[in-house]
Amino acid sequence: MSPLHDLTALEQGALVASGEVSCLELVDHYLERADRLDSVGAFVTLTPELARSAAARLPTGTSPLRGVPTAIKDLNLTAGVRTTFGSPVFGDHVPEVSDAVTLAIEAAGMVSIGKTSTPEFGSPCYTEPEGRPAAVTPWDRTRMAGGSSGGAAAAVAAGLVPVAQGSDGGGSIRIPASCCGLVGLKPTRGRISGYPTYGDPVGLSTAGPIARTVRDAAAMLDVLAGRRVGDPTWAPAPSGRFLDACDRTPGRLRIARFVEPVIADVPVHPACVTAWEDASTLLEALGHEVVDVAVPLPPEAVGVFETCWAVLTALSVVPPEQQHRLRPLTRWLSERGHAVSGPGFGLAVGAMRRFAAGALEDLAAYDAVLTPTLAQPPQPVGALRDDEDPAADFEAQKAFTPWTSAWNVTGMPAVSLPTHWTDDGLPVGVMLAARPAEEELLLALSAQVEEAAPWSGRRPPQW
Repeated sequence: MSPLHDLTALEQGALVASGEVSCLELVDHYLERADRLDSVGAFVTLTPELARSAAARLPTGTSPLRGVPTAIKDLNLTAGVRTTFGSPVFGDHVPEVSDAVTLAIEAAGMVSIGKTSTPEFGSPCYTEPEGRPAAVTPWDRTRMAGGSSGGAAAAVAAGLVPVAQGSDGGGSIRIPASCCGLVGLKPTRGRISGYPTYGDPVGLSTAGPIARTVRDAAAMLDVLAGRRVGDPTWAPAPSGRFLDACDRTPGRLRIARFVEPVIADVPVHPACVTAWEDASTLLEALGHEVVDVAVPLPPEAVGVFETCWAVLTALSVVPPEQQHRLRPLTRWLSERGHAVSGPGFGLAVGAMRRFAAGALEDLAAYDAVLTPTLAQPPQPVGALRDDEDPAADFEAQKAFTPWTSAWNVTGMPAVSLPTHWTDDGLPVGVMLAARPAEEELLLALSAQVEEAAPWSGRRPPQW
């Protein structure tokens, strides 16, 4: 049999179901790898005793990922397990409750081996937490894994877990997926519960899967998806399992495409354009109609998004005597957020929803939308960060990822697929989005792309 970490998450789940491999064997295998090979800054906390205990008492269930190890982002509440939110201010914080993501993972019989690294409050699009190693892509350990789910993506890409959960308020699943050569899926708004904190009143953020294959991502989405009583919004239930959608032929689709950044005057690396062009050619070869369209969001939407982002950062409750421990970017964004009045915030949310409605109307005739994921391949660690000038830091982030936040604004599901590598071996993703609540179509199309141009055989150095 192949080494366990060479197998997909679904293949590992099948071995557990058949009794050929135990969950404890898988847990021990990945704990050993995480302890020995985490040169990518993947984990903040490993939980070997809790993982082995959970492996010994798996709940009954039918999830194909039952018994498969995973990890939980350090923004998500885990009862009894330290959750720092990427900040030294919360370095000793241990929640008393778990959130919906953690509870869903446990209910499916998946076993978390620890908490994955994230930047402070998940705000930046790179993962360089205070006092801890930066999360880096295993394809080049001098370059960023992206953020804010950089630890989760680094863990999956380095073979430290087979699949992991991330969260995405402006691209934080898809950015690290592109940097690490993975599949990263941001589900539609309301697909996954925000219980119990419901901390995003704007509706930008959601949890979602990071995986090496489309089918693994779909199976993880089946684990995470579902509404809870009390959820303020929810997506319509799918017709069946998201995993089953990967076996469907999507039919001939109309696919819109644009390469112009939503954020004006941003340079785009030739490799990112090549990836987008090659993906367009592949989609046409698969029988789809690919149509050039204008950018569906106006320039004014960028400032509105920034206002909402700053207010969301300011919502992080930090005692006044601890403010000095926050990183400069967090303080700068929080100050911007606190400067927005209540009516000003309400006007910004209303404007964002109108921009979203306009974009959805413009794209309603198309089954999917194709753009690059990022404007650059993974950058060197520290290339975007600027503690001396947080405003410049924020502008650099915007220039790095000028497309991803569009689909957080509209609430559309979107996926980054690892279809391209640069000449020097760096992964470059392309992004597909679909109409709200149409993850099944998006997964069917993504699986078709993966079958036509497979990437699962690629392995980074030190695998």
